[in-house]
Amino acid sequence: MDNDRSDLHIMRLRGRRLALRYLLLLGAAVLFLAPLYWMIASSLKPEYDVFARPPIWWPSPPRWQNYVEALTKLPFQRYAINTLIIAVFSVVGYTLSCTVVAYGFARLRAPGKDTLFVLMLATLMLPYPVVMIPQYVIFSELDLVNTFWPLILPAFLGSPFYIFLLRQFFLQIPPDLEDAAHIDGANLVQILWYIMLPLARPAMATVAIFSFQFAWNDFLAPLIYLQDQSKYTLMLGLSFFRSSFQVNWAYLMAASLTVALPVIILFFIAQREFIEGITLGGVKQ
Repeated sequence: MDNDRSDLHIMRLRGRRLALRYLLLLGAAVLFLAPLYWMIASSLKPEYDVFARPPIWWPSPPRWQNYVEALTKLPFQRYAINTLIIAVFSVVGYTLSCTVVAYGFARLRAPGKDTLFVLMLATLMLPYPVVMIPQYVIFSELDLVNTFWPLILPAFLGSPFYIFLLRQFFLQIPPDLEDAAHIDGANLVQILWYIMLPLARPAMATVAIFSFQFAWNDFLAPLIYLQDQSKYTLMLGLSFFRSSFQVNWAYLMAASLTVALPVIILFFIAQREFIEGITLGGVKQ
């Protein structure tokens, strides 16, 4: 009888802890989703209702034409194409360059490899403003300002963070697979292409998502290098939208939500690979 009461008490205690845990998670979710809800609600309101007091939590009726009007005030279709070009080439550049370098740091033997790896990681401490001016001078001397090249070429030179992420993932892969491939006569390129890259797909997907998000949301670099409005990206378009139309917040929220949707959709599509790449799962034994 006493054992039954003890088990019942333990079950109730576990139930209370589980309920408390879910309540905390629900509270955190509400805090994170509240700004998104405000953006969605504001994008469907007339301009005079966005900051109404008392606040209007949901417009009645929703003003769906805000999206049409906001996206036709400026050539957002052109901005979206420009941003997509930069983002796609950035994904390709970072994925190719960082994968090759990361595999070299993870598997190849070379004198001073560890020292070079530490030096590469040390560059993470350099803030972008430190290299911004020298980089601009280089591209200016090459006559590449006001083109997409300054926004694309750095991706093919690698990123220390992405290289570190991929290297850690490569280290989780058992070296026995490479030894077996060497015995079968495979060379280094074949091992990388047919064995390592398929196994490293989650980490590569993580790099692709990060690089796409960074290129899609980048504001400072396009602001520095792009001068013609026909070459603007979406972030520059949103900024120009604000200054041109005196911050119509309903239109701005509608345009901002539309711009954010591709990144959100991409994350939900590739979230499984993203989580595996972040946790450095490697090959399951």
